[in-house]
Amino acid sequence: MSSLKKIICLANSYKLNERCIAGIDLDTGKWVRPVCDRQYPEDGRVPKRIRFVEGREPKPLDILEIPLDNKGNDFGFESENLSVLKGEWKCLGQAKVEEILQYCNNSDYILHNSRKYVNSSYLKTVPFHRRRTIEIVKVQKQNFSVTQNEGAKFRGSIKNNHGYLLLNNAKITDPEFIKNLENGYSPTSNNLLVTISLSMPYVPSQNWEGEPPCWKLIANIIEF
Repeated sequence: MSSLKKIICLANSYKLNERCIAGIDLDTGKWVRPVCDRQYPEDGRVPKRIRFVEGREPKPLDILEIPLDNKGNDFGFESENLSVLKGEWKCLGQAKVEEILQYCNNSDYILHNSRKYVNSSYLKTVPFHRRRTIEIVKVQKQNFSVTQNEGAKFRGSIKNNHGYLLLNNAKITDPEFIKNLENGYSPTSNNLLVTISLSMPYVPSQNWEGEPPCWKLIANIIEF
């Protein structure tokens, strides 16, 4: 069974050579991650020929109408995935930042814990409806910082108002924000909406001990 779902786009981030798209379903208020699990059964990334709307990339806050199944490959640990079906993606308009605030995570942790990653084995122990592999947080500018590592990759960290580190040195995968950073930009607005998602499991080096973790990524940043 399928339907056209209306989703507020809150992530269009790099996923290998394609993109990961995700957002809030306007009818349910829940996160949805459209996945092309037939074309890419290993990770569900969404190719350009499918995701483009009006000849362009989906933008943050776009209200997208997407043909989706009511289920999708969860790759063993994700709860938000719905399979993309044939049909055109449309942009119906733009949401306002104020409409997003109700969906922000206000808990003590970003994505289950205070570490840089979550193990998929842990996620499998969490009831399906309580699993989170993507969420959005409101952050004050002074609590958000960016560094650039030796490989010229940008990483971001988030603190709370008490100085407690909520997200440490997470890879930034937001294409537009990366482009701005490469041009010397730094956030100027007082507040940010930051979307954080989990990667597919992988080990960072040959010396890693333990299972391949799902790493926390900064998938999108909206200033306001």
